[in-house]
Amino acid sequence: MLYIFNPLKILHYCLSIQRHSSKKRQAMMDSSGATNEKLLENGTPSSSQMRKGGLRTMPFIIVNESLEKVASYGIMPNMILYLRDEYRMSIAKGTSVIYTWTAASDILSIFGAFLSDSYLGRFLVIAIGSFSSLLGLTMLWLTAMIPDLKPTRESDMLGCNSATAVQLALLFFSMGLISIGAGCVRPCSIAFGADQLTIKERSNDERLLDSYFNWYYTSIAISSMIALSVIVYIQENLGWKIGFGLPALLMFISAASFILGSPFYVKVKPGHSLLTTFVQVAVVAVKNRKLSLPDCNFDQFYQDRDSEPMIPTDSLRCLNKACIKNTGTVSNPDVSVSDPWSQCTVGQVESLKSLVRLLPMWSSGVLMMVSQGSFSTLQATTLDRRLFGNFKMPAGSFNLIMILTLSIVIPLYDRIMVPLLAKYRGLPNGFGSKTRIGIGLLFVCAAKGTSAVVETIRRNAAIEQGFEDQPNAIIDMSVFWLFPEFILLGIGEAFNTVAQVEFFYNYIPKTMSSFAMALFTLELAAASVVGSVLVNIVDKVTSVGGEESWLATNINRAHLNYYYALLTCIGLINYLYFLAISCAYGPPPGQTLGASAGKEEEKFDYRELHTS
Repeated sequence: MLYIFNPLKILHYCLSIQRHSSKKRQAMMDSSGATNEKLLENGTPSSSQMRKGGLRTMPFIIVNESLEKVASYGIMPNMILYLRDEYRMSIAKGTSVIYTWTAASDILSIFGAFLSDSYLGRFLVIAIGSFSSLLGLTMLWLTAMIPDLKPTRESDMLGCNSATAVQLALLFFSMGLISIGAGCVRPCSIAFGADQLTIKERSNDERLLDSYFNWYYTSIAISSMIALSVIVYIQENLGWKIGFGLPALLMFISAASFILGSPFYVKVKPGHSLLTTFVQVAVVAVKNRKLSLPDCNFDQFYQDRDSEPMIPTDSLRCLNKACIKNTGTVSNPDVSVSDPWSQCTVGQVESLKSLVRLLPMWSSGVLMMVSQGSFSTLQATTLDRRLFGNFKMPAGSFNLIMILTLSIVIPLYDRIMVPLLAKYRGLPNGFGSKTRIGIGLLFVCAAKGTSAVVETIRRNAAIEQGFEDQPNAIIDMSVFWLFPEFILLGIGEAFNTVAQVEFFYNYIPKTMSSFAMALFTLELAAASVVGSVLVNIVDKVTSVGGEESWLATNINRAHLNYYYALLTCIGLINYLYFLAISCAYGPPPGQTLGASAGKEEEKFDYRELHTS
C-alpha cells in the first residue's frame, strides 16, 4: 500500500508546508542581499551565472521532475502482479522484493542529497539520476518485450516455472537503476529550481518564488494522480509491453528536457553537508574517548564562530569529548576549529545530540508504517471492481482514495478545526504535534483492523462460492468493501505524517531543518526493511510442517486476515509505546527558551526542502 509505493510522501509534505510557507518565504525574500548570501553560501555565481536562471528554466525543471514521478510511480502499484504472473514469484517473495526496492530508493535519496551538497552539485546529480532512471525503465520494458528475459510457458510445461539467476539479475539491476535515479532526482529538484529564481531575481517581491512552489507542488500532485490512474489502467488493460513502454518514453522526455535547459541554468557549486558534520563528531568523540571531561567552562570547549559561548549539555556526555580543546591538536589563530576531523564545536555536538533525541519518536513512526504491502492490490483483483457501467477501477489505483481523503482532511482541519479549537479550547495552533501523531496512530490501527475484518468476509465469500482453488476468479463481492480501510488510512496519514514532520522540525535546531524531511525519508526506508523482514518471518513460521502459509500465493487459501490482525496488534503495542515516550518530550526548545517566532523563521533556508 502506501509505504510500498510512495507518491503520498511528497503530497504530505506539500500539504503540511502550506501551514508554514508564507512566513518562511517572506523570510527568504525580506532582504535580497541576505537572501542571496544565504542561498549561495556553497558557491559564488560568476557574472555569466548572473545572466542565467529565471523563469525560462522552470519548464525544463518541472517537466523533468513531473515526468520522472509519472514514470517511476506508475510502475509500482501493479508490480506485485508482474512479479507473480510473469516471474512466478510467490506473493511473499514478491512483496519482500518490492519492500527492499522501496527502501533502497528512500535511502538513496539521502545519499543523493549528500552527494549534491558535498561533491557533484545539484545539476550533475539530477542529470545522472535522470539517465539512470531512463536506463532502468528501458531494461524493465525489455523484460516485458523479450520472452527470453523471463520464464516462458514452455518452461512451465517442463516444470521449470521459476526465473533463472540471469533473468532475476536483469530484473533486479533495472530496479536498482530506477532507485538510483529516484535517489538523485527527487532530493535535488526543488532546490535546484529555487537556485534559478533566488539568484536571478533581486526584488523584494516574494510572488515569484511563491508561484514556483505552488506550480511545483501542483505538478507533483497531478503526476501522482496520473501515475495511479492512467498508467495503472494502461498496464491492466493494454498489457505490460505498453504499460512499461510508456513510462520509459516519458522518462526519455524527462531526461531530454532537463539536458536541453542546461545552457540556461545557474549551477551552484557544492559545499558542505550536515551528514559529514555528524560523522566528524562521532569520529572525533571516538578519538578523544580517553580524555577526561573538563569542568563546565566555556574556555575548555571549541565554539562556533560568531556565536554566543556555550557549554555542552549533560545528556549523551560521551559526545562532549568531541569538542574538548585538546593540547595535542592545533587550532586557528582565532581559536576556531582548523581540522574538522580532529576538532568539533559545541554547536556541532549539540546538533547531533538533538538528532539522537528524536530517535524514540522516530521509531514509533517506523512501526506504524509497516503496512499491508501489496496484498490489497491482490485482494482487489478478486473483487467486482465495476464502479459505473462497465468501467472497472484498476486494482492498483486504490491509493487514489487515500490521496483524496488526506487532501480533504488536511484543509478541513487547518481551516475549520483549528479556528474552532482556538476559539473554544484556547489552542491557537490547534492540537499539538504529539496529539495529532497519536490520533493518526489510532486511525491507522483502525484501518488495519478493518482490513482484517474485510479480508475475513472476502475469503469466506470466495470459499462459499467455490473459488477456494481459483485465486484469480472474480467473486460476487463489491470492491467498495475496500474503501473504508483506505479512507481510514488517509485520515491517519493526514494527522500522523504531517505532525511527524512538524515535530521533527520543531525539536531540532533550525540550522539543520533539512533533516526534518530526511528523518521522515529514513523512516519510510526503515519501515520497508521491517516490513520485508516481517513478511519473510510470517511466511516461514506459518508454513512450518507443510501448513498453508498465511501469505500463500492463493489468497483464497491463505490467511491475509490473520496477517492484518497481527499488524493491528503491532500497531496497538506501538501506540502504547508512543504514549510512554511522548511524556519524555517537553515543549519544543524554541518555546522553552522563549525564542521569538520571527527569529526562528528568519533562519529558514529553501535548501531544507532538498531531502523531500
